[in-house]
Amino acid sequence: MDTPEVLALFDRQMRRDTLADAPGARIERVGKVVRQVGVEGGWSAVVWSGLDQATARSAIAEQVRYFTALGREFEWKHYSHDQPENLGELLLAAGFEAEPDEALMIARIADLPDGGGLPEGVRLHPVTTPADVELMLSAHERAFETTADWLRPRLLDMLANGPGTVSMVVAMAGDMPVCGARLELHPGTEFASLWGGGTVPAWRGRGIYRALVAHRAKTAAEHGYRYLQVDASDQSRPILQRLGFAALSTTTPYVYKP
Repeated sequence: MDTPEVLALFDRQMRRDTLADAPGARIERVGKVVRQVGVEGGWSAVVWSGLDQATARSAIAEQVRYFTALGREFEWKHYSHDQPENLGELLLAAGFEAEPDEALMIARIADLPDGGGLPEGVRLHPVTTPADVELMLSAHERAFETTADWLRPRLLDMLANGPGTVSMVVAMAGDMPVCGARLELHPGTEFASLWGGGTVPAWRGRGIYRALVAHRAKTAAEHGYRYLQVDASDQSRPILQRLGFAALSTTTPYVYKP
């Protein structure tokens, strides 16, 4: 995989030319900035910028004014290869707060190995009803030891409005949800993205995460996608590297709260 070429493709298709990721949200292109304006309570963000030292401060100030006038919290989704090189420092100086870094990891689907299958006693259950969403949330809460209330409306919205662009599954050990994961397909691009996949502590190290990556890769390939993309935490990055994913950049959410 030619990583500079793939990174440039990702920037163009998934950031600069992006589509809104939820019903009612809209994409706006203002100068060298592309932003998503979400519905009330939805995700609003700057998803791409083509700035330099001469334009960065004024562009940041403009976005702060715009979203503050709307009364919206918003995220500046920053990547380590974005320009200018001190963009992150400029965002902090403007009042943004940095959240934990994640690695932008991409693999060509054709290069990924077979997942090796699920451990004995574990099966995949497709998420097709609100009750299935609750199974996913239960697995998420036990895997990350935190509430998933913030995720519920997003998953329910995907279930209702995302047929054909979202595939969600839960790994079940008997009646117990032990891992939930979703695949998002991005029409008009060569990329599908992986989300979730956290496994409850008692079931880690048995290949469930790896099997769910393989399952979603197969689904993406069946829909004609060429690449898988992940915003990977420190926990999932080593697994993905062993599977053949390459770390192409680092992404940091910078959040501004009016």
